[in-house]
Order: sequence, then structure tokens, then C-alpha cells
Amino acid sequence: MVRALAAGGELLGWWAALTLLWILLIGPVDTLEWVVGAGAGLVAAAAARGARRAVGDR
Repeated sequence: MVRALAAGGELLGWWAALTLLWILLIGPVDTLEWVVGAGAGLVAAAAARGARRAVGDR
């Protein structure tokens, strides 16, 4: 249970940071850009977590 919460927290942290970075780099944003940014942030967060786990498990 603790591992699942840690994984969820890590994914949430990556997602928030990457979505914020997307929004900052886009400039003026509307609703569609928020949705696309959040989706791209989620995909990138999953990739970042997977990459960190791949390197950390060695």
C-alpha cells in the first residue's frame, strides 16, 4: 500500500511540474491548451517515472 501511494505521489509530482512547464512555455493559454498540456504532462510523467525506475533498479 505504501508503494502504491509513493508511486501515485511521484506520478502526481511529475505531472504537476511538467504541466506547469508546458503552460509556462506556451504563453497565453485557453481551455484547449490546458487540456492538451495536462494530457502531455501525464504521458511525460509516466515516461519519467518509468525511466527513473529503470535506472534505479540496477
